[in-house]
Amino acid sequence: MDIAKRSLNNPLMRPADFKAEIAGMEITCLLNPGVFRMNNKTGLVLRVAERPLQIENRISLPYFKNGKIEVLNVDKSVPQLDATDPRIIYYNGKSYLTTLSYLRIVWSDDDIHFHEDPNFPSIFGEGALEAFGIEDCRVATMDDGYYLTFSQVSSLAVGVGLIITNDFKHFQRKGMIFAPHNKDCAIFEEKINGMYYAFHRPSSPELGGNYIWIAQSPDRLHWGNHKCVATTRPGSWDSERVGAGGSPIKTAQGWLEIYHGANYEHRYCLGALLLDLYNPSKVLARSEQPIMEPIAEYEKNGFFGNVIFTNGHYVIGDTLRIFYGASDEVVCSADFSITEILKSLL
Repeated sequence: MDIAKRSLNNPLMRPADFKAEIAGMEITCLLNPGVFRMNNKTGLVLRVAERPLQIENRISLPYFKNGKIEVLNVDKSVPQLDATDPRIIYYNGKSYLTTLSYLRIVWSDDDIHFHEDPNFPSIFGEGALEAFGIEDCRVATMDDGYYLTFSQVSSLAVGVGLIITNDFKHFQRKGMIFAPHNKDCAIFEEKINGMYYAFHRPSSPELGGNYIWIAQSPDRLHWGNHKCVATTRPGSWDSERVGAGGSPIKTAQGWLEIYHGANYEHRYCLGALLLDLYNPSKVLARSEQPIMEPIAEYEKNGFFGNVIFTNGHYVIGDTLRIFYGASDEVVCSADFSITEILKSLL
């Protein structure tokens, strides 16, 4: 049941539309952006993935070291190399990403044509916990600023970082707020019963799985009272992993959260959760079928096909406008009727 109204201008942005910011690198992917509104414009915090220019019969893998880009060159013929996944390389018992991601800010007056402004700098990884870059930014628009949550990636693990800004020119880095292994953090944009809430996704390879959890905080830095709100469902479209999208949307029926789910074939779709307004750890309803599936050609084929992944949107009346990454390569948009989503749940 795909109820999305895709933009006729999709894909809105492709890798070829931008120049690499890192010397000696090329852009391979544009991925799911965080979304915000500022000065009557739409701002997107794009995840841009770059890699070194490749040499024949070798794989070149990038990473940050002491604030600089280092490149590991591996001969494709060596037996210690496993390059079956285009995203992650295994070499000599260690994992490496094929690309290095950072965050890049673009602007639009019409949600179709996006441009960069040199006054708004890109955000790069810093320190050992971001040696493999930063990914998948979500933006919570709060009374006291914009709160950016994102994945901090390194050879150690993946955790959730926080950056606060009021103008997207100056940034307060708050470090890791959810310890590894964790990602997909979306902060509610207002307090509930005097507390802040956020979704997050801890992962365990031995017990449990890739589930959506909720936590509360007095200050958005220290989080506790963790509860699981959505697990994977065997045999369903979200049987392998689930994770939160952007910040939840407040409706008269409850908090509406758009989430992603993937099956064992790594096919990513979108669904919806409805949570109690006063106790958001209580799930009132959940999509039995996806509300959006990878059916367009640009969603089925790309760097990693059959993927629709969103972590950003904004609301105009009854319209929910999402921006999403398709096939791990291009950025697109689609509109939903909030009423129609709620009807599909209730």
